[in-house]
Amino acid sequence: MLEIVRREQGKGELLGVIVQLGGQTPLKLAADLGAAGIAILGTKPDSIDLAEDRERFAQLVDKLGLKQPANGLARSREEAIQVASRIGYPVLLRPSYVLGGRGMEVVEGPEQLDHYIATAVAVSGSSPVLIDRYLRDAIEVDVDAISDGVDVAVTGILQHIEEAGVHSGDSACSIPPRSLSDTVVSEIERQARELALALGVRGLMNVQFAVKDDEVYLIEVNPRASRTVPFVAKAIGRPIAKIAARVMAGEALADQGTIDRDIGHVAVKESVFPFARFPGADPVLGPEMKSTGEVMGIDSEFDLAFGKALIAAGIVLPNSGTAFVSVKDADKDNIVPAVEKMIELGYSIIATGGTADHLSSKGLAVEKVNKVAQGRPHIVDRLMDGDVQVVFNTTEGWQSMKDSYSIRSTALTRKVPYFTTAAGSLAAARAIEALRGHALEVRSLQSYYSASKN
Repeated sequence: MLEIVRREQGKGELLGVIVQLGGQTPLKLAADLGAAGIAILGTKPDSIDLAEDRERFAQLVDKLGLKQPANGLARSREEAIQVASRIGYPVLLRPSYVLGGRGMEVVEGPEQLDHYIATAVAVSGSSPVLIDRYLRDAIEVDVDAISDGVDVAVTGILQHIEEAGVHSGDSACSIPPRSLSDTVVSEIERQARELALALGVRGLMNVQFAVKDDEVYLIEVNPRASRTVPFVAKAIGRPIAKIAARVMAGEALADQGTIDRDIGHVAVKESVFPFARFPGADPVLGPEMKSTGEVMGIDSEFDLAFGKALIAAGIVLPNSGTAFVSVKDADKDNIVPAVEKMIELGYSIIATGGTADHLSSKGLAVEKVNKVAQGRPHIVDRLMDGDVQVVFNTTEGWQSMKDSYSIRSTALTRKVPYFTTAAGSLAAARAIEALRGHALEVRSLQSYYSASKN
């Protein structure tokens, strides 16, 4: 990196280096660049470290009076067990200073915690593990903002479709938020502004929140561009990266024009996964990022926009047929609305034992099918025979994930659409309904911006 900088200096005066537009890697280089006398344009290295250092950041959060899920640091196996017991299971474990959620896992109990420490990460004083209380069924929210140190513009509030616990890079999300109240949105804006000013952000910032029972919890702050910036820019029709670069170069945010989030359409980001190219990959979504790209669907309403995003991601939704449902205990009530919608649309439902019993108890027509371990004919046989057109399968715990892997793997090889969260399953069911009999049209992005202004 320094060799590149020196080469640029040889061509003339180098005002500084922007480190906010390349993910986590350039942030790690910022301190070394500063030590070499290279000016960092935008947010200063100490502010970057403040956001990255769990203990320093916790002090700032307390000072601002913001809420975070109960959390702690562990530098040994014994400390990890103590912290997890204090916080209460389930907990989210992750190594410090990682990108893409690498090594992250939702841990349900002491046995799984031991397995994680033994196989996933090396825990030491210099490489602590971060432990957070896992907010089950919370709504996760991504916020992108630009600050010049005086003013803060919240450019995008993206509501995730999958519940908290799925990595933000893998979750589908929508602009504007589709179910958050105005009060919650205003509180999210307030907290984002306070964080940007307290951290001394100059340029871009991404914040992740979780909303549970209308309470807003701060998950993490990244003083850099997020992967959501291009999506936000296309959704609202403003060049976010360009504006941020000018701010980092010293211009005032107020001189960049209005950034208006009040749009008259819905934009949905959906992730694209490489599972079909990697035999043996498990498509279940979790805290470790697996996607390799993303697409955008846009329309006047959420269900159509989500349906378009799925099509763009290569997911062909069936018009009729049979849906297979098998969900973890915590999702048995959550999956009912999706199943009700599929039955309303004329689909037959098959499900494994516990899920089938629960759906039957709700008055829903369902056929019971064997798990693989219960003998043939079982669900994998039904998938192989082409009897299943869509799969709703949620699971948790490493043993359950291992047991249900063959279902997801077979669905993948047979190109059967599968959804591994209850929220994603319901969104898919509603998208099927919205797309039925609806002639999709091709329009330019600019036409949506024009409609928003009229």
